[in-house]
Amino acid sequence: MAIAPSDILLTDRVAVVTGGGTGIGRGIAAGLTQFGAKVAIWERDADTCAAIAVELGVLGIVTDVRDAQQVDAALKRTRDELGPVDILVNNAGGVFASPLLDTTENGWDALYRANLRHVLLCTQRVARQLVVDGRPGSVISLTSIEGVRAAPGYAAYSAAKAGVINYTRTAAFELATHNIRVNAIAPDITITEGLLALSPDGIRQELSQAVPLGRLGDVDEIASVAVFLASDMARNITGQTLHVDGGTHAASGWYHTDDGARFGPG
Repeated sequence: MAIAPSDILLTDRVAVVTGGGTGIGRGIAAGLTQFGAKVAIWERDADTCAAIAVELGVLGIVTDVRDAQQVDAALKRTRDELGPVDILVNNAGGVFASPLLDTTENGWDALYRANLRHVLLCTQRVARQLVVDGRPGSVISLTSIEGVRAAPGYAAYSAAKAGVINYTRTAAFELATHNIRVNAIAPDITITEGLLALSPDGIRQELSQAVPLGRLGDVDEIASVAVFLASDMARNITGQTLHVDGGTHAASGWYHTDDGARFGPG
């Protein structure tokens, strides 16, 4: 079967992007729109949701995806206004530092709800409708490189992101008979407005030096992979986590130096 430029297009497919008001989610929503999808963003912040909906020309629905009833309501409105959902991007998430010995049960639960629980809720709801309708679909979840390596000070966050990776594998297997593909994207540090706000003095140079390609990631680079995974170009890809990280996962702690390479921070 020969490939064609049209295989990358998402013309008239309906896509949902959770947490689509800022950062990577906003970039993915914009990318899907550029390739022809009809996009709904499910965003918790009402002002951000309204502003980005106007900016991108998408449907904005104020939704806290940690709440099952709100997910159900958002899915119904999306279907009523745009049509059945073909593409789901589980992008919503959150993080805060919490050393292992100081992590409270409430802190653990908060990071689980922010990063993993909604992946089940949203995937399950969308997949159920796809199965009933007999339609193929693509589910894409945002995880992190921290889901596959030690993350000191972020044990709860990294555990949740590791959960996304294994959930992706299992969901892909269970849903394969319905022609629903399930994949994940694992970025490393990506330049977003949130990161820039936390770095008023600029991005530390050593962060870029730790990346084999020599620079931090860009939101559009994540969006391009999401478009690919949503499209027919990826029709035989499921159960995979693609690391969009400039090579940090592959490097496994090795760094480029002027005289070759070294391992570790020393």
